[in-house]
Amino acid sequence: MTYWLADAIDERGYGIRGDTWQVMDALEAAGLRSWFRLGDRDLAMCLLRTEQLRAGRRLTEAHAGVAAAMRVEARVLPMSDEPVQTYVKANGEWRSFQEFMIVDRAEGPVEGVELRGLERARPTHEVLSVLAEAEAIVIGPSNPVISIGPILALPGMREAVAGSPAPVVAVSPFVGGRAVKGPTEAFCDHAAIEPSATGVATVYEGLLEGVVADEQAAGVPTLVMDTLMDAPEGRRLVAERTLDFASSLAG
Repeated sequence: MTYWLADAIDERGYGIRGDTWQVMDALEAAGLRSWFRLGDRDLAMCLLRTEQLRAGRRLTEAHAGVAAAMRVEARVLPMSDEPVQTYVKANGEWRSFQEFMIVDRAEGPVEGVELRGLERARPTHEVLSVLAEAEAIVIGPSNPVISIGPILALPGMREAVAGSPAPVVAVSPFVGGRAVKGPTEAFCDHAAIEPSATGVATVYEGLLEGVVADEQAAGVPTLVMDTLMDAPEGRRLVAERTLDFASSLAG
């Protein structure tokens, strides 16, 4: 999220554009595993955060240091200061989410999802404060099972979103009934989530005032528009119209 806001995201969607790979190359030359490839500048941000954590800062504070280093003015808040790890079961084996995505190439079908450490984690006071004072809450078009799901599964988080005075709007991750990228469909198949605007409204039932999608959602106000965001102009248009839509639902 920080790299997106810094306009520095790479083509993979999680690294820094134009990064170099000398550290990874050196690890490979030394015979060490480097399947999770991070560029040199990306590693520098990881080191910055790790040093702050070792100095006793909370994850919220440590990541604020990363945002500041990337010249991002917006606050980017983790859901919790406690660690929560996603594990995926496929082909009869449990793997960390990163291993499933990269080593296993997200080859399903998905047989199970576990959020380890969830019972010990809680939303930070910063997150709860933001939700209580927000003018709008937008659930982005990310995977509802493994991206948005862990956030809403955090004890107290769903109640905080539902109790906010702000209108809550979800942007559908499905375009033309299909996910744009990633293993979203495999995880939705596992969770029995219909790949449609209505499916999105169902999975976030009890939270939403509206849905943004390229089709009408059953039983909930819907802003129907082209939601394919394959260029900056498209992303800006969806963002602007989503906020306008949320504003129209306020109160």
